Amino acid sequence: MSDNNSSSASGGIGFVGLLTIVFVALKLMGIIAWSWFWVLSPIIFSTILTLFVLLIIGIFIFSN
Repeated sequence: MSDNNSSSASGGIGFVGLLTIVFVALKLMGIIAWSWFWVLSPIIFSTILTLFVLLIIGIFIFSN
């Protein structure tokens, strides 16, 4: 018998993706009048944060 509950694979869109979809939908429906920069800001800021963390980790690893 196969146990399908034993896998720990994570799926789904995540908070940043959901927030971006909500902002895009609100922008396209005309509910918010933000610039596209602010509509896409969850993706932009999470990418910048990820790159910054990777840079810090890289500096820490290669400095030793």
